[in-house]
Amino acid sequence: MTAHGLTEIEGTSIVSAAQWQAEVVTQCRPVVIRRLVNHWPVVEAAAQSGGAVRAYLAAFDAGGEIEVFEGGADIAGKYYYNADLTAFNFKRELMKLARALDAILLTNDTTDSTLYVGAIPTHDYLPGFAQANPMPFLAPTVSPRLWLGHASNVAAHYDTLDNLACVIMGARRFTLFPPSEIGNLYVGPIDHTMAGQPVSLAASAAQDNAKFPSFGKALDRMLVAELNTGDALYLPKLWWHKVESTAPINGLVNYWWDAFAAGPDSPYTSLLLSMITIAERPPAERAAWRAFFDHYVFRPNGHPLAHLPDEKHGLLGPLKHNYGAIRARVMHLLRHIA
Repeated sequence: MTAHGLTEIEGTSIVSAAQWQAEVVTQCRPVVIRRLVNHWPVVEAAAQSGGAVRAYLAAFDAGGEIEVFEGGADIAGKYYYNADLTAFNFKRELMKLARALDAILLTNDTTDSTLYVGAIPTHDYLPGFAQANPMPFLAPTVSPRLWLGHASNVAAHYDTLDNLACVIMGARRFTLFPPSEIGNLYVGPIDHTMAGQPVSLAASAAQDNAKFPSFGKALDRMLVAELNTGDALYLPKLWWHKVESTAPINGLVNYWWDAFAAGPDSPYTSLLLSMITIAERPPAERAAWRAFFDHYVFRPNGHPLAHLPDEKHGLLGPLKHNYGAIRARVMHLLRHIA
């Protein structure tokens, strides 16, 4: 088990939610957490066999239908686009969760095809699983999701939420790139994706591919984590991650949440709105708006009204008091476009 360039801690060292928030999440850096979920019943079942995991999960199965990715033997588990990015190299099929569990957990034979299921909400499909396999330093409202499949290679992508990924069966290799490398990763379409988020085209190609000349800069900042059953990885928002499941059968449970949300709105919403309001204005005007964003939003020099008494900060006072008022103003402006 290795973690190249990553902070690594022992799972038993996290004893409270406050410690987790202060020592892991607030640093906004990936962290490998060894043996975090070794004690989970589902991990103990995985130590026995795929059949034991199948029997364990079946006890929670609510009978739902899920989407399954099926790839031919020719793709070797690399779920991706076709050559011209117009379609994908795998099929999607709806099937009962029980049938998917059988097809994945009870066979290692992938000579004809491989299967992959992801992001199954356990609250809906496996009620009771979260209580039996708890994550005590996350809020009860943060519900786990289940991922199962044969050996696979999932293209480098990012999440707009914080992510705690726990290996419950098999092994996984995470290849990471920081958010700052987005310009060197040659990102694919944002509205024609395999599973919601755009992917790095360069990270899925040969490293010397002439189409992606700047990718070498991203490789200089690449991090790699190799995780075995029971290990976990904390990933902050927007960190790019390619995920390779390297055992014949693999399982993962992950949690998505926004560790610093002040309300229901996502920063990604602001990004999309900025695209249509700013992205194609003249360079000089974009530079002017960049200065305003830096001053009011990113605040490299501190609070924009630090020169005024606190009682004069108005809408720029403490966000916990002003969130609703600012949001109401935004909604008013959107509704009253001339």
